[in-house]
Amino acid sequence: MRAVVYETGGVEALQIQEIPDLQPGPGEVLVRVQACAMNHLDVWATKNPAERRFGGPRIMGADVAGVVESLGPGAAGFSPGDRVLVSPGTSCRQCQRCQMGMHSDCTQYKLLGVGLDGGYSELMRIPDTYLTHLPDNISFEDGASIPLVFITAWRVLVEKARVRPGEWVLVNAAGSGVGIAAIQIARLFGARVITTASTEVKRGKGLELGAEWAVEYTQPGWPQEVVRLCDGRGADAAIDSVGGDTLQKTLDAMAPGGRVVNCGNTSSGDWNLDLTTLRSRRLWLTSSFMGSNSYLHEVLKFVETGQIKPVIHEVFPFERVQEAHRAMINRDNFGKIVLTW
Repeated sequence: MRAVVYETGGVEALQIQEIPDLQPGPGEVLVRVQACAMNHLDVWATKNPAERRFGGPRIMGADVAGVVESLGPGAAGFSPGDRVLVSPGTSCRQCQRCQMGMHSDCTQYKLLGVGLDGGYSELMRIPDTYLTHLPDNISFEDGASIPLVFITAWRVLVEKARVRPGEWVLVNAAGSGVGIAAIQIARLFGARVITTASTEVKRGKGLELGAEWAVEYTQPGWPQEVVRLCDGRGADAAIDSVGGDTLQKTLDAMAPGGRVVNCGNTSSGDWNLDLTTLRSRRLWLTSSFMGSNSYLHEVLKFVETGQIKPVIHEVFPFERVQEAHRAMINRDNFGKIVLTW
């Protein structure tokens, strides 16, 4: 089978090569990959190869949609030819956290493409418990654009921030995968959304997704503009996937008693938080990582009915994987970049 096996190096190290076909083991399903969406985790490796994120040869790619090829002994719930979506991470399935549905908090949680091989290949094998049937009215490209970012945003807004109807929600980075997901989920729960983006085009697209206001975060004083637009109080809740200095400025944009959840660090800046701001304004700050596999089922229900829509910037064939990585490193995309065979 063909696969992109990456160990170290820049974008030029991404080369399709022939490797032995996989065979499903006990309880596993062999999936023929149709589409694999990219994430920052993928491009960080080729952008900063000295970090050696994977610790050895790795097939990247956490977001996978495909077709069941075959089943290993004891695998159940699927048949060859079924359209499926793959949960982006695996856990032990036995500890207390897993039994409570807190899969990404398991000490043995592994993200596809990072802790174990992912979807930059024609075939991948995965335990049957990490597969979900992909509805016929959702394309493989759209399906692959859902798991990681929508699971992350759902956990932040629904489980942690507990967003309520009528509240103002600040969504940083409208053009990011998490930002696109968060705007739609916040609106789904009746919240009012204000978002940030660096370009007029991205701000406009954020408004099209349902945000009421979009501000330019590269301009000084943008937190004060958020406060003004949110009825002079500031945001009640915020989801931040940027980190660095943006997180401190997010605190400045919050209403008293506001809830801030950070779920990423795509910024290269330092984390210098003013704890006085937290105490004096009674703010609540926490972090979040991924979420329960069950959230994928929750999101899919709304995608199937059209209430939530994945956004794709561009689709590349795997033969152009280097070009796809450069496109994401340049940060010109609004929405997911998807690779297909």
